[in-house]
Amino acid sequence: MAATRAIAIAGNSTCSLLTKKPFVGGTVLRLNNLKFCRTTRRRSYTCRAIYNPQFVVNEEGQPETLDYRVFFVDKSGKKVSPWHDIPLRLGDDVFNFIVEIPKESSAKMEVATDEPFTPIKQDTKKGKLRYYPYNIHWNYGLLPQTWEDPSFANSEVEGALGDNDPVDVVEIGESRRKIGEVLKIKPLAALAMIDEGELDWKIVAISLDDPKASLVNDVNDVEKHFPGTLTAIRNWFRDYKIPDGKPANKFGLGNQAANKDYALKVIMETNESWNKLVKRSIPAGELSLV
Repeated sequence: MAATRAIAIAGNSTCSLLTKKPFVGGTVLRLNNLKFCRTTRRRSYTCRAIYNPQFVVNEEGQPETLDYRVFFVDKSGKKVSPWHDIPLRLGDDVFNFIVEIPKESSAKMEVATDEPFTPIKQDTKKGKLRYYPYNIHWNYGLLPQTWEDPSFANSEVEGALGDNDPVDVVEIGESRRKIGEVLKIKPLAALAMIDEGELDWKIVAISLDDPKASLVNDVNDVEKHFPGTLTAIRNWFRDYKIPDGKPANKFGLGNQAANKDYALKVIMETNESWNKLVKRSIPAGELSLV
């Protein structure tokens, strides 16, 4: 039976469980001031967050199976889309980030952009679950309410077209996060990965609750306080397809990480593209707008 977890919208908010009945038949664990609940039956748990609506994360099916899904549900019990319904901006260059792949794991999890309510699932190829050839060393996921438009040729990045997905985030903090966790992050840099001709932005960021968050505010701070990390990220994403016999990915912008201002520019532009998508100014194709 599906398990249910309650999480806060941001990893550094204070969370409390609100239930009509005492909690029984499950376990509670604490992680960075969050409470995670797992039960053997469905329960309605909510978390106080830094803004409304409150929501819970429902896991349906067993992890690492074809039918496994992680849905987001609001306080009324209605399913919502992590891509479309969680706000992007929190003010002062702070944004929401949704974890798809926890650091030091290899299952290729992603928001299912073509399924109603866009749950998180494990990607497949030819009917088989996909895994990276080795663990990813950072928390990885998406910025909600962003979209890389496949009809837009970016003149600054070799004319590459968008990859038809939300913008990816590589979160470099020390904690290993959970699938479906939503964190407040600040962008620090941007890498312009070109994957088989498609532009696939990687925003390098840090969660505001990380011990080093106050020390890093731009790309040069990353090099100072996380030496070698930007090179390691670029090399990881450059090479991860090679074991499957594919060529290495390329990077635009002179093969270098762009600074925070450029990362903010990417976020704003892809948010504008998302707005056009949900307003149906641009054809959605097979993408779910629910």
